[in-house]
Amino acid sequence: MESERIPEISTTALRAPVVWFMALAAALATASVYLLQPAVAEVAGALDTSAAAIGTALACGPIGYLAGLVLLVPLVDRFAPRTVVAAQFAALALASVAGAAARSPLTLGIVIGVVGAGSAVGAQLSSVAGRFAAPQRQATVLGIVTAGISAGILAGRIVGGWFTEVIGWRAMLLVFVVPCVVVAAVSYVVLPAVRGRTAAGYLDTVRGMPGLFARFAALRWAAARGALWFFAFCAVWAGLAVALSQPPYSYTPDRIGLYACAGLAGVFATRIAGSWTDRVGHRKVILVGLALALSSVVVLSVALSNTVVTLICLGLFDAGLFAAQVANQSAVLAIDASAPARFNSAYMSVYFVGGSLGTAFGAAAIGWFGWPGLVAAAATATAVAGVVALADRTRTGSGALEEGAGENDRDRVEVSRGR
Repeated sequence: MESERIPEISTTALRAPVVWFMALAAALATASVYLLQPAVAEVAGALDTSAAAIGTALACGPIGYLAGLVLLVPLVDRFAPRTVVAAQFAALALASVAGAAARSPLTLGIVIGVVGAGSAVGAQLSSVAGRFAAPQRQATVLGIVTAGISAGILAGRIVGGWFTEVIGWRAMLLVFVVPCVVVAAVSYVVLPAVRGRTAAGYLDTVRGMPGLFARFAALRWAAARGALWFFAFCAVWAGLAVALSQPPYSYTPDRIGLYACAGLAGVFATRIAGSWTDRVGHRKVILVGLALALSSVVVLSVALSNTVVTLICLGLFDAGLFAAQVANQSAVLAIDASAPARFNSAYMSVYFVGGSLGTAFGAAAIGWFGWPGLVAAAATATAVAGVVALADRTRTGSGALEEGAGENDRDRVEVSRGR
């Protein structure tokens, strides 16, 4: 195999205002795919179709997001981040206009798929953090951007539901165009203009992603533990909605939706976890986060009837797993700090698949095993993720690059630290 030259690491610095703008942009992009979720009934009525048909259309969002992780995230390794991010926000603005004009579930599904792909800009900005942040602050910057992504998940549902109630879902999508255009313009001005200098072509990079798992042990370990705890996370939240909608609770959708406010703890945890990771390393943060999540989810198995205890446990569960995610992703981005997007794309794809399986399992498991059985499965997945973290002895950075290659497939690593 022809050796791949690892390009020079850019010395372009990310100033604090730019980092916070990246978090805001990540929140906006992430929120885009959740805006219509609270408005299923209203959209179904407007399009004269069933709620199931609209639900199917909204399911195109995660499919588009997975496509965006694979096809769009690696672009920031090749082209100037300002150009890529600005173009995707412009596409989100156009997709929102098309969504507002949709007259059929099919058209809406196509639009939602495009929006889902565009929402992967959050993962792109995480890669930008890994490439341009100072090494001693990489996890801190990543934590800020990830906090934006977490806030976007929560805000998308809340803002989407509120605007739909006040002005209707079509007008809500048109309103969303304005911040997308503004962020696109600002992105082109403030984000790095440095093009990547990866040796491989774009198609080679995409085709080569599965091979990264074979060559880099650090990526394999990170993807395995990440997929496990994201499975647990999505299973608990999907199962919670089903459990609370059934007797003896029979809560309304509005009341069930308020439980999502516990996710605010995860937003704050990502910010703290980033700074802590820079000080003590990713492994300790992962283990502490998983221990917190595991202890919280065990209490959840017997506390569902107590709303206050449930909210506290959900908050701690989210905080622990979001903290572990920031630390884990920082380890992935450090494998090759000069071109991190391909590793982030590969990692997030596996992470997302784990979450999708967890969502499907959580919704069905209540009927199979009940709430205690579901929580037991989530606790097991979290515990196994902890075992994987304990077993991982790989290094990140240039050392990981050297260790990741096999005897017959070893890259010649030529990393310059920008002297």
